[in-house]
Amino acid sequence: MKYLWIIVLGLCGLFSNANAARRNRDVTVYSPNKQVKVTVTVGTNISYAVTMNGKSIIQNSPIAMTLENGDVLGSKPRLRHIYRHSENKTVTPLYGANDHIQDHYNQIRLRFRKHFSLIFRVFNNGVAYRFMTNLKGQIEVKNEEVEYHFPTNEKAWYLNPGSTRWHGYESNYSYGPISNIDSVKVALPMVIDHNSGIKVAITEASLLDYPGEYLVPDPQQENTLKAIMPAYPTKTEHAGHNNYDQTVTQRADYIAKTQGTRSFPWRLMVLAKQDKDLLNTQLVYLLAPHNKLEDTSWIKPGLVSWDWWNALNLKGVNFTTGINMNTYKYFIDFASENGIPYVNLDEGWSDQFNLLKVNPKLNIKELAAYAHKKHVGLILWCIARVLNSQMQQAMDQFEKWGIAGVKVDFMDRDDQIEVNFYRRTAEMAAKHHLMVDFHGAFKPTGLSRMYPNVINREAVLGLEYNKWSKKDTPRHNVMLPFTRLVAGSMDFTPGSMHNYNKQDFRPIMNRPMTMGTRCQQLAMYVAYYAPLQMLADAPTTYQADPNVLTYLKKVPTTWDQTVPIAGKIGKYLLTARRKGNTWYVGGMTNWTPRNVNLFLSFLGKGEYTAKVFSDGVNADRIGSDYKLDTLKVNQKTNLLIHMAPGGGWVAVIKPVNSNQ
Repeated sequence: MKYLWIIVLGLCGLFSNANAARRNRDVTVYSPNKQVKVTVTVGTNISYAVTMNGKSIIQNSPIAMTLENGDVLGSKPRLRHIYRHSENKTVTPLYGANDHIQDHYNQIRLRFRKHFSLIFRVFNNGVAYRFMTNLKGQIEVKNEEVEYHFPTNEKAWYLNPGSTRWHGYESNYSYGPISNIDSVKVALPMVIDHNSGIKVAITEASLLDYPGEYLVPDPQQENTLKAIMPAYPTKTEHAGHNNYDQTVTQRADYIAKTQGTRSFPWRLMVLAKQDKDLLNTQLVYLLAPHNKLEDTSWIKPGLVSWDWWNALNLKGVNFTTGINMNTYKYFIDFASENGIPYVNLDEGWSDQFNLLKVNPKLNIKELAAYAHKKHVGLILWCIARVLNSQMQQAMDQFEKWGIAGVKVDFMDRDDQIEVNFYRRTAEMAAKHHLMVDFHGAFKPTGLSRMYPNVINREAVLGLEYNKWSKKDTPRHNVMLPFTRLVAGSMDFTPGSMHNYNKQDFRPIMNRPMTMGTRCQQLAMYVAYYAPLQMLADAPTTYQADPNVLTYLKKVPTTWDQTVPIAGKIGKYLLTARRKGNTWYVGGMTNWTPRNVNLFLSFLGKGEYTAKVFSDGVNADRIGSDYKLDTLKVNQKTNLLIHMAPGGGWVAVIKPVNSNQ
């Protein structure tokens, strides 16, 4: 009898396992080129796995969302329907790193009971998924379970802010195994140096009415990263630098209070077979909501002469420089004479805490009229919390003055309330025909597609750090095109003409300099995509070097075509970009001097003239040392490029007899 019970129990176990197996359902979707495969498993929970060229990228990783009533979307799911869709169309941005983008993907939508769906969109170079809900009224989202379970303990390049605050974009990148990450959070984009040889850039897109995503190692599972998100703020206070920040001191027990019927942010992985493939990624843009503005004729990308970094240090003028009319009229004259469309009036033009109270040394109405006659627009700096409290009045006044845009600073958060501030600012600014440059900001997630007047965004440890630290190094500079720029445009604010090597560099607040060579600074205008691109140094400094000024005043800020040529993350890069029939090629290296072959096969047929800025023979000692050569080239030309430690290289290549 005992053996009979054993047999019965064994058969019951077999039937139970068989039933469980039948309950598990795998749904697969491939990229258009069949190289990327996503498998979604629906069983007692929902999980997904990703392979590329047969190599496991992500192993089964759970997906879930917990609501306020304890209901977990993804727990014991009941799949009702599968919808499949494919798309292959050309998207034409208002402006960008390319004048057209191919939007080519295969998609599945899994519709479940409990009124929610999951959408998976698979591109040849990436995978994205998002929740959609169809619930009544408002809901509270307690948590969203986002995990990335890797086959092995992968290494990664990641931002390590070393802070418990919910902000971490102005930091250096670290490199090492994900298990060794000791940061309280890692800001995105994060790039995984996958054991398969593929690079995996993790970020998000279409972040609206919801908090931003960060990653941390999961202490409960090996080789796993999980998402954390800032909870909803319930109490804030003025704090931080000069009390400019609105710092959260108390939070709710949920991350978002939002509409029950909506689409949530895309969880995105960009897949790159080679490092250089990360230099021209467009997936964040493609996943963003479409343009909401009917009239965009007034949105004009371009260069900006900037006052703050150079501390208004004009030389050889007959007036005392500072925040006064003579100084700003000089900036405006410089911009006008060189076809530079904008001048940025940074901190000091107004009372920091009252945008309607202008510095008594300035007459903004007169300055704006003077600039208008010179075909130059003014961009005004402001603190986010002050703009938030005066938005209608301030933007009404800016429009009356004829201001071109606002530079909004010190958000330093990306909880739901602050994310909503970005959209509200974009909407209100658009109504007043104002462009917006967000500083003290979180990463781009596609808002500039939805509101193209959001013309640029910082979210980076940029050139400003040279004024007070030694963090902005050539290694950091060469890291950014492979990491931060995956998310979108970047206001790094390049253009320093005070160039020093590692040994001689000193942080000096009001006489700033930079590490690396002058040619590296020039190359940033090609390597760093920025529709609103700053000229950080003083007008008189540029005027002292006519060759550099001739290059800078003509360099485009948007492009018709981008061609990544070569590169290794944090080591070096070569990127070519075309505007009209003119090509610009920019190269940068870290502290290691480097020789790189440049094949000009991307050129069209015919003969071209190349004006080449390259590091001088003494650039390793004197960073401003460079040489300028003119070469005859064609698509069969192979150039051997030499870059000094912290160096760079730039070529402007035009067809022979071109009038551009």
